[in-house]
Amino acid sequence: MNITKYEKYFFILPLILSLLAVAAIVLWGLKPGIDLSGGSLLQVTYTDARPAAEAIHEAVEPLNLGEVRVQPTGESGYILRQRDLTNDERNTLLSTLGTLGKVQEDQFNSVGPIIGQELLRKAWIAITLVVVLIIAFIAFAFRGVSKPVASWKYGIVAIVTLLHDILVPLGLFAALGHFFGAEVDALFIVALLTILGISINDTIVVFDRIRENLRLNEEHHKRESYDEVVGRSIVQTIARSINTSMTVIIVLAALYFLGPAATKNFALTLIVGMVAGTYSSIFLASPMLVVWERFSNRKSG
Repeated sequence: MNITKYEKYFFILPLILSLLAVAAIVLWGLKPGIDLSGGSLLQVTYTDARPAAEAIHEAVEPLNLGEVRVQPTGESGYILRQRDLTNDERNTLLSTLGTLGKVQEDQFNSVGPIIGQELLRKAWIAITLVVVLIIAFIAFAFRGVSKPVASWKYGIVAIVTLLHDILVPLGLFAALGHFFGAEVDALFIVALLTILGISINDTIVVFDRIRENLRLNEEHHKRESYDEVVGRSIVQTIARSINTSMTVIIVLAALYFLGPAATKNFALTLIVGMVAGTYSSIFLASPMLVVWERFSNRKSG
């Protein structure tokens, strides 16, 4: 069965999701956490009844701490994010929260703005290096494949699909940040890098099968069109890719629903990225090679 003849339908969903993700990022942007933008995080638990979030805002407003983001956590706690605080300001904030009920401090983290900017800069450097190295690796690994698609085109197609794979979680968190105040932090960057690694692995598995089938056709003097080779390669690898991804997604789902609150966004990012990456590795990357090959033939013809 040559499933590549349906490639135009495979492109619809990724195109829609990518456009929505870009729109969300442009309109709303991403809300950086304190480890990327600098600031402080205070997590408290009320041992009695938890006051309303509006009461927290009204109580801390006279303290002149700037913008204070109040996020409920668990059944009786709050996470407060604000600018970097001195020890006196921290103690004053705790005392103010104590006027609303018996409260205990669970954790306090503070990151300076310079450290946050440095982490963000290194994160972008890491992502850029990963992308460049992936292109170089694929071009080298597929250097023996020159017909009918040049080896460097495999690398370009892989990067396009990776862009889709990270755009989807980026767009999701832009929307979650706008509507629910979700923030991106260092764990989010780690999740994106993990998505890049897992997704490119699935893509290379399909590409390697294409390369192997092309080699076998040449050795046995078998005449088969490129889209038929790609379609056969996808069918041969689709079960492995889906089964592997589903195994990881089940573990991540358990982490999301049963794990601590600190890892929920990390798990959600990986789940969304894994689903997007599995789809793109099977139904986006290889069909793009077919489209490119057809375009090159028309241009040369």
